[in-house]
Amino acid sequence: MATRIELEQLTVDYGAEPVVDGLDLVVEPGTLVALLGPSGCGKSTTLRAVAGLLRPRSGDVRFDGTSVLPLPPERRPVAMVFQAPLLFPHMSIGDNVAFGLRMRGVGRAERRRRAAEALEQVRLPGVAERRPGELSGGQEQRVSLARALVLQPHVLLLDEPFSALDASLRTEVRDLVGELQRSAGVTTLFVTHDQEEATVLADRVALMLDGRLQQVGAPRDFYERPASVEVARFFGTANAFPGAVRGGFWRGALGEVRVDAPDGPGTLLLRQEAVRLVGPDHPGADAVVTRTTYTGTGVRAWADAGGTEVALVADPSARVAAGDRVRLHLPPDRCTVVRS
Repeated sequence: MATRIELEQLTVDYGAEPVVDGLDLVVEPGTLVALLGPSGCGKSTTLRAVAGLLRPRSGDVRFDGTSVLPLPPERRPVAMVFQAPLLFPHMSIGDNVAFGLRMRGVGRAERRRRAAEALEQVRLPGVAERRPGELSGGQEQRVSLARALVLQPHVLLLDEPFSALDASLRTEVRDLVGELQRSAGVTTLFVTHDQEEATVLADRVALMLDGRLQQVGAPRDFYERPASVEVARFFGTANAFPGAVRGGFWRGALGEVRVDAPDGPGTLLLRQEAVRLVGPDHPGADAVVTRTTYTGTGVRAWADAGGTEVALVADPSARVAAGDRVRLHLPPDRCTVVRS
């Protein structure tokens, strides 16, 4: 049965200032939640507190409603995969995978059988007698994953396990992790600084900035309904326009847009992909293109609309170039307003 993880007001520090500050997070049974954020935001520290490798200053870590804080790491039903594979170089691959079973007193024959099955799971059959130095980096990381899965953990913790791999291997191992997690149904907390990895792999994303949780939701929410300007910027939204809402309309330097937001100061957020080039008779804002970058699938462009810079992505057939006069439409259904 899959385990529910609850973090309640979790605070961890290494000195005077907390690295993780009052974190509340629930990971539902059998789901994969990506703990996302830039380096130093506290996400790996959070993972280590769940594993029992760090003692929080305050707060609680509960599995299925029971606190695990009194339990040392070896007694928590947790397996962890780190950024580096951390394999024992003097042991065979099979013995590396079976090491945790050996520590639990599982017999040799059973260890060998379960290690072989785990290596099959990660698509590395027939390597049990080889040594870590004979494998590629991607293969070593798959062995590390097998070593975690062979323990049949209630909770799987992944601490940036793909960051040391090149792009093609990263995609391959990432897809394998997703497949195995869904197959096993193990509750998983996955740390990454990569928005694409979080979006592709996770059921839900929890974004941390400066030790605090900023937003939790489905991956799509972070692109379409960011909770703040900071969240939108982290997910690559280039357009944030200050203004105010009154009577269902946001008004600012680019005119007015109908929005579903309460009255008051508000910043209009709009992804660059949503900005549309329209004809002169269409409602919108007049602008002059200042620079462009061809990306192969489109043209990234920046335009000056009366002193306000607007980023957009145009189809290559639009032939947009610096100096062109254009009219920009901000689709209301793609706009989000957050408090300024």
